[in-house]
Amino acid sequence: MDWGRFAQQMASMARNLLAQDSVAATLERITASATELVDGCDAVGILVLHDKEIATLAPTSQTVVDSDRLQERLGEGPCFDAARSSQGERVFRIADLTGEHQRWPAYAPQAHKLGVGSMMGFLLFTDDEDLGALNLYSREPGAFTTISETAGWLLAAHAAIAFSAARTHAQMEQAVATRHTIGEAMGILMGAHHLTEEQAFDVLRSYSQENNIKLREVARLICEQGAL
Repeated sequence: MDWGRFAQQMASMARNLLAQDSVAATLERITASATELVDGCDAVGILVLHDKEIATLAPTSQTVVDSDRLQERLGEGPCFDAARSSQGERVFRIADLTGEHQRWPAYAPQAHKLGVGSMMGFLLFTDDEDLGALNLYSREPGAFTTISETAGWLLAAHAAIAFSAARTHAQMEQAVATRHTIGEAMGILMGAHHLTEEQAFDVLRSYSQENNIKLREVARLICEQGAL
């Protein structure tokens, strides 16, 4: 591998990731970049684990989705392990899925039937949080070498920062939008029922608690309907 050229590509990718305007666009750029930058890579996806339920983000092929569903059903696999192993290994590589595997005895043969010859999984993490796993697939056994692993690890490090930044930005935008909606709803209640700001907020909060509806949803209903 030409590491000088790779470094230039990584720098370009990092700038490109930070320029994306949404979490979804950032993730799609991450997975597309992996297929472009890592030798032997045919398909990529990001696996996020909630307890034992899996979400597949920005997959570049159906094989990625099928592999994640298989790991969820079996409760084993390199991507599944990478996503939940913040205290252990953060990189997993299966060089050849055509043979038996003691570590993932159920997953490996079934993944091979999906058309996977070899694969790698990288934990996406920052100092503050674990975000999931970046998973790379190849149709060919032995496609991923130690050089591929190093390239994937460097890409995963950049990807984790971009993913975290995009998600934080999205959360901030949502928080601002929520505050705006709640403020608008309070204004409607204050005008309709001659309430103070505190009384209007108490109405929102009470309705939310009594009906087990999130406060922002109560506010949205008032903004849409003009009343509760």
